[in-house]
Amino acid sequence: MTPKVKNFIRHYFDAFRSKKLRQLIAILGIVTAVCFWGIGDAIASEGLDVSSPTLEAAPNRPTLDTNTIPSAKVSQFVGAYLQVLRHIEGRQQELLLAPTSLESQRIEREIESASIAAIEQAGLTKQEYLQMLSLANIDPEFGERIAAAIQEEKK
Repeated sequence: MTPKVKNFIRHYFDAFRSKKLRQLIAILGIVTAVCFWGIGDAIASEGLDVSSPTLEAAPNRPTLDTNTIPSAKVSQFVGAYLQVLRHIEGRQQELLLAPTSLESQRIEREIESASIAAIEQAGLTKQEYLQMLSLANIDPEFGERIAAAIQEEKK
């Protein structure tokens, strides 16, 4: 195979891989939102106090500027993102097989707690995490930056 063909294939493979990783980020964003906000709604419907700052919803629009986010903050986000992903994937089957909605809610609360702990352990607030996740989904350049950092972290 000639170098020109190799470069052509590598370019399209990288573009495909990057696109798939961005889709994964988008899917995890949806799952995270369901975990964080779905739990709060379920707790509120049971009449419990949800005024805790850890359960407050982030604003709809991110307030971070992608041009000013330092690499260290991106690294913190990637570490937290991968931990949250592990928590969700690790309990997904158990959640799907929960015999009752009460059991399902308990598992969701445990996933949420573990995810929030991972985010805070990475040095981010829940709001920063959700804003960066949102930015990764709506800003193509920032999404590529996050996807590249995730690929690098997985190596």
